Amino acid sequence: MNGADVLCDVLLANDVNVCFANPGTSEMHFVAALDRKPEMRCVLGLFEGVVTGAADGYARMTDRPAATLLHTGPGLANGLANIHNAKRALSPMINIVGDHASYHLALDAPLTSDIESLASPMSNWVRRIEGPADVAAATEAAFRASLSPPGIATLILPADAAWGEAPIVSARKVELAQPAVDMGAVQNAAEAIRGAPGRAGIIVRGRAARADALAIAGQISAAHDVRLFSEVLVARMERGRGRVAPMRIPYPIDAATALLSDIDVLILVGAKEPVAFFAYPGKPGRLVRDGCEVLSLAAHGEDLKAALEALRDELGIRSTQQFSAATGFPDEPAPRGKLTDDAIALSVARKLPANAIVCDEAVTSARRYFALSAFAAPHDYMMTTGGSIGEGIPLATGAAIACPDRKVINLQADGSGMYTVQGLWTQARENLDVVTIVFSNRTYAILHGEMKNVGVGAIGENARRMLDLDQPALDWVSLAKGMGVEAARADTCERFDALLDSALSRHGPFLIEAVI
Repeated sequence: MNGADVLCDVLLANDVNVCFANPGTSEMHFVAALDRKPEMRCVLGLFEGVVTGAADGYARMTDRPAATLLHTGPGLANGLANIHNAKRALSPMINIVGDHASYHLALDAPLTSDIESLASPMSNWVRRIEGPADVAAATEAAFRASLSPPGIATLILPADAAWGEAPIVSARKVELAQPAVDMGAVQNAAEAIRGAPGRAGIIVRGRAARADALAIAGQISAAHDVRLFSEVLVARMERGRGRVAPMRIPYPIDAATALLSDIDVLILVGAKEPVAFFAYPGKPGRLVRDGCEVLSLAAHGEDLKAALEALRDELGIRSTQQFSAATGFPDEPAPRGKLTDDAIALSVARKLPANAIVCDEAVTSARRYFALSAFAAPHDYMMTTGGSIGEGIPLATGAAIACPDRKVINLQADGSGMYTVQGLWTQARENLDVVTIVFSNRTYAILHGEMKNVGVGAIGENARRMLDLDQPALDWVSLAKGMGVEAARADTCERFDALLDSALSRHGPFLIEAVI
């Protein structure tokens, strides 16, 4: 038994049974070990950003880590942007980064790099395996680190640790402790809510944004007139009819500060205090007003649902308290004629199958979808959380691997989609049930807005050429078909509705280029 076999066995013993991979020479012994472990599902990505983004989508839907397999420092570096997004989503992930044999490092071969320094800023935990005898302990530690609390664990695997003979061990399941609810924090939050009637808010994140925990938050909201919010970028929220629907804090600073201007007490449940995405001249960085009391009920890694239950009990609210939830869809006529992003949002929300998963990287397009999603069929909703674009296609890929019996809808901006378009190939190869809707406005529209936000009134030809995706225009139908994904184009509402109906009625990947 070599070190690579031991690493696989420890992962499998702890239900880490999916490996998203883009391997190279230093990982060949690990690839050979995977070949001997049919229980491990191996998914190839043609670019490391697809690999890490897919592992993020998988983790968000399963609450457990997948493994990634990356080739030395440059391979890790290619995947760092979506590791950053995964870290901001608080997703568990185990990155296995192959490296040269330990005795080869001194020769400074072309792929030699400081992997620890590359990994550390985007990881919660980093460890280099010392040799074959260290593989089992290091892998167990990586698994524990990926879930205590959930986050990014990066394990560096030297080639000689992979191919070297390792002690035969009986792989065991790692036991994880569950933190108790902090009753002091519960009492402080209850006292603050009682002292600010109608002027208290709660921000939910992580497992506090699941339907059962949201129902408890909704009971607190109804009984004490507490306003419910989610963060600007949503890692995962269970949305739809019959579920409590928090209001998402807006991205624009003026809108966000106006929304929070009358909040005297803000209680965080697995969340952080909201801040502006960027600094702008003359605008605040904090979104809550000066004097607002910000309290943490429970932090990431703690039992958020139990904390909300304890707060409900501390406030004397009955578990049978009714809460407000959306019911029927708004009475709004179906759009006709030229296709718009609002028309797409309305159509998707209306037609969404029950139990679907929506991955939203539409950026400036389909902004109305989130509000409409409260009235859609019950579903899961996810966004790119770290602001690093290029995760929509991989996120949908990982979600579809995690939940093969659920339809996945990817709302995808065209500019950010080009960062990881290779993920379509993985969807085709794995026959994943993903409908990708590309908002083809042929520009980085968000950057046009940001130019205005920083005070630039008009842009010239040089700036325009930095922001627009024309000359030539992207042909998403050809791109998708070249990756093995069936695709079609729509520029009217009628054509889009027909294509969406067709895509939802069948299994397998399909792409709609929505020209807006």
